[in-house]
Amino acid sequence: MKKCVSLSAFLLVLIASAFSQSADSSSPLRTSHYEISIEEGAESAAQSLSTELELRFDVYNRLFRFSPAALAVPLKVRVFVDKNAYDSYVTARVGQSRPGAVYLHYNQSERRELLVCKGASEEASMLGHQAFTQFLRGFIANPPAWIREGFAIYFSGLKFDPAASALTYEENLAYLEPVKNLGKNAPGLQALMQADSGNVPPNFQICSWALVSFFLNNGKEDYFRTLVESFLLLSPTATASDNSQIVINRVGLWIAPDAMAGDYQSYLNGRRTFAELMEDGRKAYTAHDSMTAELCFLSALDQRSTHYAPYYYLGLIYYEEKNYDMADEFYQSSLKYGADEALVSYALGVNAVSAGRNADAIAWLQRAASVDPNRYKARAEELINRLK
Repeated sequence: MKKCVSLSAFLLVLIASAFSQSADSSSPLRTSHYEISIEEGAESAAQSLSTELELRFDVYNRLFRFSPAALAVPLKVRVFVDKNAYDSYVTARVGQSRPGAVYLHYNQSERRELLVCKGASEEASMLGHQAFTQFLRGFIANPPAWIREGFAIYFSGLKFDPAASALTYEENLAYLEPVKNLGKNAPGLQALMQADSGNVPPNFQICSWALVSFFLNNGKEDYFRTLVESFLLLSPTATASDNSQIVINRVGLWIAPDAMAGDYQSYLNGRRTFAELMEDGRKAYTAHDSMTAELCFLSALDQRSTHYAPYYYLGLIYYEEKNYDMADEFYQSSLKYGADEALVSYALGVNAVSAGRNADAIAWLQRAASVDPNRYKARAEELINRLK
């Protein structure tokens, strides 16, 4: 399920952000850390984006602790609502368009800019990645590649709610299963940490995310503390290779490479994929271990809050515990997210019978019979007749 992001739990929702802004349709929109150029028709979109970017900046910097005064110039953004204009602008600079959003990095800081096509189908998925890259390279021009790519994926779990002007965080675990499946084919940690943009091992991006997740979430304070200390040592002018060595040296002062490799593997083994959690939950449910099953399905929901299966099984658990209101809620959610309509309608009908809501029960049972008469008509009619 979606969670508010908090730094102690790792990550956080910032409910409010204070920043100044002044603009009209012909001048840039200026906020505390950004200068947003507005293409024709993008005025209202730019206002919303300025709020989102400032919130993102605050979240990023709760971890990295860069001094905003170190920015040579404000972080520049250009907002489009016309996809053709966006495509033309990007193509003229990098030879081809990039979907949704793209950060263009140059040696001259005044030329760097984040380009955003508001309303594009890819905007939501690309903006988080590109906005973080702009933030990081605004302070450290050539960061270690694994930090740049790994944190960009990690922070992609931040989602902006325009109505609430707030961010929520849902951990992006899409790469967990592919990383675990690499097994012995995964690149070594030293190879990951030494890689630069021109020399990366296979599966670099997903393994960079896994390494970031390990440093932040493995529960051993030395890793988190050493990583944060490393950020403060990165040089704005050094090469990516030199900055990578800075991090490696700092980590090595506290943690031996062999110990780190073992801790990393233990961390990955302990992180359960969605499929593993669902399988563990089903086994526990079959064994009548409802507490373990419930924990597994709730953890599965944390990974995929829009998948119907955990909701359905939680509905079954709460029904068996005679918690009919909770069962109804979870069954309804499973239906919302695409569960078998006839199956869940029948379950809702049975639940309503047990809760003493006969009118609701009849409606749900009739629905199940209508959707799939071969499976449910006879059973539904039998139950309905008992209620009359």
